[in-house]
Amino acid sequence: MTSAAPARVVVGITGATGAVYGVRLLERLKAAGRETHLVASPAGVLNVHHELGLDRKALEALAHTAYNPADVGAAIASGSFATDAMVVAPCSMKTLAAIGHGLSDNLLSRAADVALKERRRLVLMVRETPFNLAHLRNMTSVTEMGGVIFPPLPAFYHRPTSIDELVNDTVERVLALLGVAEARPQVWNGL
Repeated sequence: MTSAAPARVVVGITGATGAVYGVRLLERLKAAGRETHLVASPAGVLNVHHELGLDRKALEALAHTAYNPADVGAAIASGSFATDAMVVAPCSMKTLAAIGHGLSDNLLSRAADVALKERRRLVLMVRETPFNLAHLRNMTSVTEMGGVIFPPLPAFYHRPTSIDELVNDTVERVLALLGVAEARPQVWNGL
């Protein structure tokens, strides 16, 4: 991530379970002074409501700018709109497949396509288990194009005592991956 201000990060939220990752990421990016651009799929909004009790308005209030996923003419659909990174948190297998095959069938997958073509950081927090062969091939495809597959797998070496601690550490690891100086992931110091 560049040190130029304001740094822009696109955040996608899909209908996969784990909406807390996207919401917590938006909260942390805001606290770190980053400009966020949110695109949440209809299933993502439903899942945010189901898992966290937030409606669309409350979700969109967490971002600097929010877009309708059908608005393929939005600023984030163009490489000329400079951003530093994009994170899809959580990323459904449907969205992974669309990105992996370059479908650009909605604003979320188009913004991811832009991140890849412009050689910007793209992180997909994929959520599904177990993986089938199509999932693995799509992950390989995105990785070969320069994306980062980041399943939100918890670390236990720091002995977390709550789900909140697990979520926070995972989000901090994503922030560190983006190069956000304010990131504070738990560090393994050896035995």
